[in-house]
Amino acid sequence: MTEPIKVLVCDDQMLIRTGLVTIIDAQPDMEVVGACGDGQTAVDLAGRLDPDVVVMDIRMPVLDGIEATRLLSGAGVVRPAKVLVVTTFNLDEYVYDALRAGAAGFLLKDAPPAQLLHGIRTVAGGAALLDPDVTRQLVGRFATRIRPAEGTGAPDVPLTPREMEVLRLIADGLSNSEIAGTLQISPETVKTFVSRILAKLNLRDRVQAVVYAYRHGLAA
Repeated sequence: MTEPIKVLVCDDQMLIRTGLVTIIDAQPDMEVVGACGDGQTAVDLAGRLDPDVVVMDIRMPVLDGIEATRLLSGAGVVRPAKVLVVTTFNLDEYVYDALRAGAAGFLLKDAPPAQLLHGIRTVAGGAALLDPDVTRQLVGRFATRIRPAEGTGAPDVPLTPREMEVLRLIADGLSNSEIAGTLQISPETVKTFVSRILAKLNLRDRVQAVVYAYRHGLAA
C-alpha cells in the first residue's frame, strides 16, 4: 500500500487552518502530520516531521510565509521542502517573492477543496502548480521587477535554439499541449524539452523557468 502524503499546514487564522486540516485529513491518500500558525514554527516542525508538502500562508506573525519558504526550500537548502503557498488575493504582491523563495506553486484560499487537494498531490509528485493563465498574469504584473536592466544583455545560456524557443513559450504561460500545438510537435517531445531545460539551467520546475527567463531577458 502506498504511503499517504504527509502534509504540514501553516496558517495564522485558526478557522482556515482547522478547515484545511479537516479537508486534507479526510483523504485516504493524505495525512496531516502537523499544523501551526506562524512561519518559524512551520520551519521547526518541517525539520522534525519531514512532510511531503507544506501548505503555507503568506501573511503570518513571527516569520512570514516568504521567509519560511526561503528557509525550507530556497537556494542552498540541502533537502528542500515542497511548499504550496496559499494566498487571500489573486496575484498577491508577495506571490512573486514566494515563488522566488522556492515555492512549488500557489493557490487562492477561496479555491474549492478539490483544487486544493489536486494541488497537494501535484506538488507532492514533484510538479509545479502554476496554471498557465496565472503565469500570464504573474509575469505581466511583475515584468518590470523580473526583467533585467537595459543593456545588461542575455547570458550565455547552454540551450539549443529549439530549447530556447520552448523556454520562451513557457515564460509566455503556455501549457505543454499549447507549446506542442505552437511548435507542431508532440506533447511527449515538449516534456522532454522541458526536462532538458530544467536540467541544463539547474532549475527545479517550470515556475523557476519562468522567473529565470524574465530575469535574464530571454522572454518577450
